[in-house]
Amino acid sequence: MTDKPSLDILLCAPRGFCAGVDRAIQIVDLALKKYGAPVYVRHEIVHNKFVVDGLRAKGAIFVEELEEIPEGTEAPVIFSAHGVAKSVPAEAKHRNMFFLDATCPLVTKVHVEAQRHAEEGHDIVLIGHRGHPEVIGTMGQLPPGKITLIETVADAEAFAPRDPNNLALVTQTTLSVDDTSAMVMVLKSRFPNIAVPAKEDICYATTNRQEAVKAVAPRVDAMIVVGAPNSSNSMRLVEVGERAGCRVSVLVQRAADIDWDQFGDISSLGITAGASAPESLVEEVIEAFAERFSVNVEIAVTAEENIAFNIPRVLRQLEEASGH
Repeated sequence: MTDKPSLDILLCAPRGFCAGVDRAIQIVDLALKKYGAPVYVRHEIVHNKFVVDGLRAKGAIFVEELEEIPEGTEAPVIFSAHGVAKSVPAEAKHRNMFFLDATCPLVTKVHVEAQRHAEEGHDIVLIGHRGHPEVIGTMGQLPPGKITLIETVADAEAFAPRDPNNLALVTQTTLSVDDTSAMVMVLKSRFPNIAVPAKEDICYATTNRQEAVKAVAPRVDAMIVVGAPNSSNSMRLVEVGERAGCRVSVLVQRAADIDWDQFGDISSLGITAGASAPESLVEEVIEAFAERFSVNVEIAVTAEENIAFNIPRVLRQLEEASGH
């Protein structure tokens, strides 16, 4: 039997599920237990195919719009962790739907900030990615034209507001900390009176996972981010790994997606996971490498996380009974 080459795996901590994702998945699980199948979920509850498929197998039905849900249904309708425009709950009420909101509380915080600034008469600048569900939800908190989206430094440099002295800034929660900082610097230098959040809108989990990758990436030959291609925070982790000097920084959804040609001559590997990727998929990737290498796993801890968010009151009794 040939000896396997040795491989040192540095496992980023924190990684994987954040409190907002954990809460959203719990809401779907508990709704299925309390009300039975089906439970309708508007948009993917979180951006991870494995998670979505698992909930679908339990009886969740995923739709993109409320109009796909049968008229007169008594089944619960759940809004995803990314948040929704104000028009969505308004339509649900109009159709007498029973709905549960799984929006991450940190996204809700951004919605509240945007509304407060608008009430104070500010025009809102939102840093984010066009078409992302979170951005659609945040822009949908206010009337059309009240929020301007900035995606790049070039956008920030070209932005021509109606009143340069009456602006307020909010951001998508899952962005690259470094990219966002660059755009904020441009906006602040051009519009010194712009109101910015006391603390970055980028959520603690996004920041922590990026900092962990920055610490690990320079120490390894390759970096794997377990996550989905439509997950903003996962894609940012790949970029952070590249920028931190790791020559191979790639996204994989599952072990089956690994392109082994990229990992033939490595002796060290960093592994992390986006905020919507379950730990079981990380373990699956480690096991795949253990079949080909003699692995030594070390956990690289850069922060401790002990945040948890309350679930809706209507489900809380069931949660307590299940021992969460």
